[in-house]
Amino acid sequence: MTSEQIPVLTLTLNPALDMATAVPHLVPDQKLRCSEPQLDPGGGGLNVSRAIAALGGESLALVALGGLTGDRLAGLIREESVPFLALTAPGETRQSLTVTESSTGRQYRFMLPGPVWSEADQERVFLLLRASARPGAIGVISGSQPPGVPVDFPARLARSMPGLNVVLDTSGAPLREAVHNPIPGLFVLRMDGEEAEELAGRKLETRAQSADFASELVARGVAKRVIVARGADGSVLAEAGRRLFAKAAKVQVVSKVGAGDSFVAGFVLSLARGADSAAALAYGAAAASAAVTTDATQLCRLADVDRLLPDCTVSEI
Repeated sequence: MTSEQIPVLTLTLNPALDMATAVPHLVPDQKLRCSEPQLDPGGGGLNVSRAIAALGGESLALVALGGLTGDRLAGLIREESVPFLALTAPGETRQSLTVTESSTGRQYRFMLPGPVWSEADQERVFLLLRASARPGAIGVISGSQPPGVPVDFPARLARSMPGLNVVLDTSGAPLREAVHNPIPGLFVLRMDGEEAEELAGRKLETRAQSADFASELVARGVAKRVIVARGADGSVLAEAGRRLFAKAAKVQVVSKVGAGDSFVAGFVLSLARGADSAAALAYGAAAASAAVTTDATQLCRLADVDRLLPDCTVSEI
């Protein structure tokens, strides 16, 4: 790592070989001739590391890989020059398929399940984390959990990274568990608007309502910073004594795939370079805005982020 950036570690236990293609029309019961497929390495933490690399930063990606698909995935990661450590995963690494209907622009995403993890598989992760964790670094836990792990797995992962500033970006049951049984000292918790409404049990139609909910979680000790993504509107962040909103840039949306991971990459990289929460929130918003302008499973591009950053203004709520 360079002296200008504190270390960033990302963890992806359920990566995927992402395939993206297009058809003129999605029609049932017919053979559909697809365009040339685009292959990319996928999975939350891995995408964060890929986006950090695209933004000129550095990270170390810990990725669980298995079978021939895992070998193919490792090759794609090397092609992007993303530093990574492979952890042997059970079974075969999963695949995902994104199909764009070119006549309408609608996108259909098919996510295959990953292999089931045993207790022994999980223990290997804890050993690797304990060996890789560096106090003061930022550790990103992002993406779906593999089948077979307990709902409190993020908390167990965090305990295996002593001294790390843990950023958690998850969904479903693991997110609910992290909110109802907080992970001690969690650095950042991020969620999207629908997840926030489900947890809050109410509509969060305004930025102030999203900020109220995020502030409630901070006050309860769920995390030091809570971020609620509001889609095309932007993102809200709450921390002790402060509530911020970063506006999303107005862009032509090509694909929403990877926007959340690009946000996390921009936000985390900015913090790692010494920025405060407001500047990091703006950079994350610019990275997310840039990501939706790229095709299929591509992430943000540095030139687009720099161009859009002035539009991602930050205000207090």
